[in-house]
Amino acid sequence: MTDRTTMVVTGVLVASMVVLAGIAGPVNAGETPTKKEIKLKAKKDIIDAMAAETLRRLLERSPKAESLYEKAYGYAVFDSLKLALGISGGGGNGVAVRKDTGERIYMKMGTVGIGLGLGGQKYQVVFLFADRATFDNFVNRGWEADATAQAVAGTEGANAKTDFRNGMAVYQLTEAGLMAHVDIAGTRYWKNDKLNR
Repeated sequence: MTDRTTMVVTGVLVASMVVLAGIAGPVNAGETPTKKEIKLKAKKDIIDAMAAETLRRLLERSPKAESLYEKAYGYAVFDSLKLALGISGGGGNGVAVRKDTGERIYMKMGTVGIGLGLGGQKYQVVFLFADRATFDNFVNRGWEADATAQAVAGTEGANAKTDFRNGMAVYQLTEAGLMAHVDIAGTRYWKNDKLNR
């Protein structure tokens, strides 16, 4: 056999093995993800990337938040969009993470209110949880911010004497940076059953 013939035969054999592997792969049907599973995985990946980037930005800009993060049992990060057309409303997705195990619980948030504004605002909210009980309560029962709930941050807020209040510290960020004393009253957070399957 000439070198050229050997190369052709080898090429055909390799190509055949690749084709057979492609055919044999789906035969193990239980391991092939469905379109729905692929879509859910992509959504989780987007939420995880947003959470990592938001947390990085917060800890980089606020030494106090970094200090609380070091002590925290866990954290949650939400990406939100708020619209106002006489009645304001908003919603978004997020993830709560146990720091010791890395377990991720995907969540949703929503808010409705009455306001005079017109327009929209995109922002992220970060919760730091002092202990397991507060974290578990937030994740398993959901949480609604009461009239006194405020997110602290901002160039001013970055140096604020923020600490855990009722087991939580809450920060809000926009593209411009951290926001100071933002009212989050009336915002509700709960588990996203679709993403936690």
